Amino acid sequence: MLRYLRTLRRFWGTALATQLEYQLNALIELLAMAGNLAGSLLLLWLFHRQGVALGGWSWNAVLVVLGAYTFLDGLTSTLLRPNLSRIVNHVQEGTLDFVLLKPIDSQFWLSLRTISPAGLPEMGLGVVLMLWAARRELGALPPAPLLAAAVLLLAAAVILYALWFVLAATSIWFVKTWNATEVLRAALTAGRYPVSAYPAGLRLLFTLVLPVAFLTTVPAEALLGRLTPLTALTSLLLACGALVISRAFWAFALRFYTSASS
Repeated sequence: MLRYLRTLRRFWGTALATQLEYQLNALIELLAMAGNLAGSLLLLWLFHRQGVALGGWSWNAVLVVLGAYTFLDGLTSTLLRPNLSRIVNHVQEGTLDFVLLKPIDSQFWLSLRTISPAGLPEMGLGVVLMLWAARRELGALPPAPLLAAAVLLLAAAVILYALWFVLAATSIWFVKTWNATEVLRAALTAGRYPVSAYPAGLRLLFTLVLPVAFLTTVPAEALLGRLTPLTALTSLLLACGALVISRAFWAFALRFYTSASS
């Protein structure tokens, strides 16, 4: 474990030093993030201005959901997209051979090899928005909901990672999977709003098929003190199951990988 932590420190230290050499790119990413969040806030404001209650959630409660989505979107920009999108390139160019030959777990290397600091402010802003909106809604934030929200937000990050990794791993059979990951990211934008705001059919889809509800609505409910123990347990079990499935799927996919040297 210590060896992996030291390796991760070197990975991210090198990546940060490289990325910070291009400060203009970081500024452009920050402006894009600010524009994206402003657009989401404007759309929510238009709904509430017309007196539309999104699934019975108040303005501040909906902002908690948006904060959870902003955090996960920042996580995608920071870790998931920079790393997992490269699996396709490794398969196409045959460089996956070199990854598999390294004295380190291949899934660890592919998932955490680099980091993009441009997404870190978005992650921080998402957490700040969640806490600010929850405080306006409740007046005070007891320790128990804060801890529950933190744990379930971590579970949401694990679920999101597993979805991205499994989809990226299918590039061993279907080389061009980048478009599919963009479709997934577009579908996950539904998490900007509480799942109860959607019709019954979509609520079923976003709970049982594509677990959008467990990504944003469930952590928001935990912070607002609305979460039931059964839902919390389901979210944790789903995160553990998703991580195990991603691990098993990678091992299965490698059985079909044809080395560039073979």
